[in-house]
Amino acid sequence: MSEGNGGKSSVPGTRPNYLYAVISVALVLFLIGLFGLLLLVGNALMKHSRESVEIMVEVKPEAELEELEALQDALERMPEIKEGSLRMVSKEEGARLMKEAFGEDFSKLGLTNPLYDVFLFHLKAEWLDPAFLQGLRERLRREFPVQDLYYQETLIQQLGQNLRKVTWMMLLVGAFFLLVAVTLIHNTIRLDLYSRRFLIKNMELVGASWEFISRPFLLKSLWYGLLSGVLALLMLGGVCGLAGRQVPELQGAVSVPGLLLLAGLLLLLGILISFFSTFYVVRRYLQLRVDDLY
Repeated sequence: MSEGNGGKSSVPGTRPNYLYAVISVALVLFLIGLFGLLLLVGNALMKHSRESVEIMVEVKPEAELEELEALQDALERMPEIKEGSLRMVSKEEGARLMKEAFGEDFSKLGLTNPLYDVFLFHLKAEWLDPAFLQGLRERLRREFPVQDLYYQETLIQQLGQNLRKVTWMMLLVGAFFLLVAVTLIHNTIRLDLYSRRFLIKNMELVGASWEFISRPFLLKSLWYGLLSGVLALLMLGGVCGLAGRQVPELQGAVSVPGLLLLAGLLLLLGILISFFSTFYVVRRYLQLRVDDLY
């Protein structure tokens, strides 16, 4: 009776549970993707924090209008400055703002305006570095009538230290997650192919080459790896949608290129781990003696 089933395995209960394998791999990839999302969000928040630090360039009181325009033009052409963040606050506007904030009016007190014309801007996150700011201060004071350049040095140093700590922590956690993912996916595939170990060995015993035996399993592993990656992405999409509705501030926190890169890496990871795990397990069963299969 076993040979009249269209070539199906005669061993009861040995049909591989591919659905279980696909779902198991998808869940592992989902956890990896969730970690990747947290990494992207954390990086975006850190970037926002660094680009929120305001830099102030104070101009000397004797500076002429042409010199102010030249300084503004030089700052606008600097690629290190965040686009759209540069603005000038004249000493008259500064006095008005101080009056609105503290109620002080220098003109009514018979005092001259002690404030300076200033330029305010934000640097791109990768350029917020004390060494770069010190060099920028020296350059501006040398080439333009600049009194000084001011920034929150302690805050910048603290942000830099936090960034290094977070980076190392994320690398360690990421390596741990990757190791766990490879182990779990490999074990899932190994258990899935365990029920077919006799079929694999029988094909070798009747003269089939290792390449011929491995080919269908490897092709299926590519498909199942891709399918697992797609399922993981669908689950991640659901989590992103739910998080966006619950916390609207998260919408747009991660760039589209970052999300596309994460999606591509998850698909590639699912395919590669499934392929190489299948390759390893099939070759291992082929190398065993028949008695060792029991």
